[in-house]
Amino acid sequence: MNRWTVALSLVWLPLAGRSDCGIRNAECGMDGPRSVRAIPHSAFHMPHLAPLTIGRLHYDGGGDWYAGPSALPNLLAALRQRTALSVTERERVVTLTGPELWDVPYLFMTGHGNVRFSDEEVKQLRRWLEQGGFLHADDDYGMDKSFRREIARVFPDHPLVEVPLSHPIYHLVYDFPRGIPKIHEHDGLPAQGFGIFLGNRLVVYYSYQTDLGDGWEDPEVHHDPPELHEAALRMGVNLFTYAVSATR
Repeated sequence: MNRWTVALSLVWLPLAGRSDCGIRNAECGMDGPRSVRAIPHSAFHMPHLAPLTIGRLHYDGGGDWYAGPSALPNLLAALRQRTALSVTERERVVTLTGPELWDVPYLFMTGHGNVRFSDEEVKQLRRWLEQGGFLHADDDYGMDKSFRREIARVFPDHPLVEVPLSHPIYHLVYDFPRGIPKIHEHDGLPAQGFGIFLGNRLVVYYSYQTDLGDGWEDPEVHHDPPELHEAALRMGVNLFTYAVSATR
C-alpha cells in the first residue's frame, strides 16, 4: 500500500433552519460546528487523492452485519454536505482478511446477533488498528455480549473503558457536552461510549444503548423525530472526522 498523507481540509457549512435540537438540546451538539482540535498522530495512510469511504464489516457468527442499509449512505451524504472531505456515495463491504480492509480508515460494524472472529481475523484486526485504523461498533440491540467477547480477544491487554466526556470525539466538530446522544431506548439505560486506547489514540469506539446507526437511517424507517436524526448524524460526523484526522 502506498504510504501517502491524507490532506484534511474541512469547511463547515451552516445548517439552515436548525436552531435547536428538541428535548435533547444539551446532548445533540447544537452549538454549531467547531474548528478542528489537535488530534493524536497515527501512522495509517490512505492512497493519495483517493476518495474516503466507510467500510462495513462483513463478519461471521450469524449476526446481521448488513443491518440498516440506508445508514452509511446518509452519513456519507452528511459528510459531503458539511465538510470538504472527498467521500464516496456508498460504503464498501470489507472482511478482516481481505485486502480491501487497508483501503478504509473507518470500519463500521453493527447487528442484532452473534459476532465471531477467526484467529486470523483477530490478528488482522489488531494489526490494522495498531497501524492507524478506527473501528466503530454500534450495538443494534443484541450484539453486546458477543462484541465484548470478541474485542477482548483482539485486545486482551487493553480493556474497553468509558471514553471521557473531555475527549475530542465529543467536541471535534459538534459539541456533545453530555457525551453520545441517546437515539433509541433499548433497555432504557443511558447511552454510553466505550473505547480502546493505544497510547493516547482512540482506536475502537463502541456506541452502546443508543443505536446511532438507526438514527442515521432514512427518517421513515424508524420514524425518529428530526432532532434525533440530526443528533445522530452530527455524532457520526465527529466520529468520521476523528478517524480520518487521526490518520494524517
